[in-house]
Amino acid sequence: MISEELLVEAREELVTIQDMIRWTYCRFEENELCYGHGNDNPWDESVSLILQTLSMPLDTPDLILQSRLTMTEKTLICERVSRRINKHIPIAYLTNKALFCESEYFVDQRVLIPRSPIGELIQNHFEPWIEYQSVENVLDLCTGSGCIAIACGQYFPDAIVDGGDISTDCIEVAEINRDRLQQDNVAFYQSDLFDNIPAKKYDIIVSNPPYVDAEDFDEIPAEYLAEPKLGLTSGNDGLELTRKILKQADEYLAEEGILVIEVGNSAQSLEEIYPDIEFTWLEFERGGLGVFLLTKAQLNGALKIQS
Repeated sequence: MISEELLVEAREELVTIQDMIRWTYCRFEENELCYGHGNDNPWDESVSLILQTLSMPLDTPDLILQSRLTMTEKTLICERVSRRINKHIPIAYLTNKALFCESEYFVDQRVLIPRSPIGELIQNHFEPWIEYQSVENVLDLCTGSGCIAIACGQYFPDAIVDGGDISTDCIEVAEINRDRLQQDNVAFYQSDLFDNIPAKKYDIIVSNPPYVDAEDFDEIPAEYLAEPKLGLTSGNDGLELTRKILKQADEYLAEEGILVIEVGNSAQSLEEIYPDIEFTWLEFERGGLGVFLLTKAQLNGALKIQS
C-alpha cells in the first residue's frame, strides 16, 4: 500500500518528470505488483505510466525528462500511482491506452487489455501458412476491444474483416477503436460465436477466446481480476468456447483457409481432448505460447474423429 503522506510529499517535493519516474519505480518496488499487461518489470511500468499520463511518447529524449511538472500533472500522476498500487489496476485502464501492432487503442474495464502474440502473426501476414495476396475475408471471433480485427484490417487493406463478440460492451469499444483508426474495411457484429456472423467463407478465422480454467482463475493475480471475467474464463477446463469454434468453423472456412486460436495455458488440456489432431503450435520471436493453427483439411479431419 502507499500512504497519503507519501503522495503529499511527492506532490510537494518532486520537480521533474525524471524525479517522478524514479519515485514511482521505488514505490512499485516496495509493493507486490503483477506485471503482464505490456510490461514485465517495475521500471518499464513506471516509465509507461508517467509518460502515458503526460501524453508523451515512450522514446521521449532524456533531456525532456528534466522538464518541470505542474502541480496538476503531479496530482494526476500520484492519483494513478495510488490506484496502481492500492487497487492493482493495470496501467491501460488508468490511462485508457494500449498498444497493439503499433497502433494505440482505447480500452476500459469493459474489455481485456490487448496483449496477444497473435499480433506478431498479423504483422507477418500469417505467412507462410497463407498467401497474403489471396486473402479476401478475415473473421475475428471474441474480438473484445477489436484490436485483432482492426490490425488485420490494417495489414490486409484489400480484405474485408468481420469481428464478433457476445458482449455489447465489447462491440461498443471495438467500434470506438475502428472509428478512431479510420479502418473502414472492418465491421463488428454482436454475436455468440458464429450465430450472427455473415454467411460466407473466410480465408482466415482467428480467435483469442476466453481460456483460463477454473483452477488458474482461483489463483489469478489481482491485476487480472480488474478485467471482465467474461473475457477470461470458459468452463472448468477453459476450453468450452474453443470446442464450439472447432465444431462450427468448417462451415465458414474457405478451402485454402486457416484457423488460428489462442488457448494459452490450456494447450495441454486441448491436446488431451483431441489426441488424434496434429495441432500446429506456433512459435513467436517476441514471446508467447499456446496458439495453434489448423488448415481446412485438418479441421475436417478433427470433425470426423469427433463424430
